Amino acid sequence: MKNILFFTLGFISFGIGIAGIVLPVLPGGPFLLFASFCFAKSSKRIDKWFKSTWVYEKYIVGFRQKRGMLLKEKIRINLIADFFILFSVFFVDILIVQILLVALALYKHYYFIKKIKTIKA
Repeated sequence: MKNILFFTLGFISFGIGIAGIVLPVLPGGPFLLFASFCFAKSSKRIDKWFKSTWVYEKYIVGFRQKRGMLLKEKIRINLIADFFILFSVFFVDILIVQILLVALALYKHYYFIKKIKTIKA
């Protein structure tokens, strides 16, 4: 059951990641990283298949080897995520949800600034 769950989450995340490559509004990198994690947990065969795709080679290998992101990528991801978080804060009328969204946004900025290394182009 756990393998099926990770497989399903991996393919959903993979699909969103591919859409993020094509659509400039949606960051694909985090979804592809999550897909990689899910495929590794689901089965060795699926993980091997994913690691042989051009998507993995282009978007995941660089991040995993360099252990960081370009400043431009970090800013783009944060701005897009902030837009959707603020959009949600203004249209949700439940105070606790609004507080959680703002806390999520603050933690996201902390994580991107302190935990993900900024690399030079």
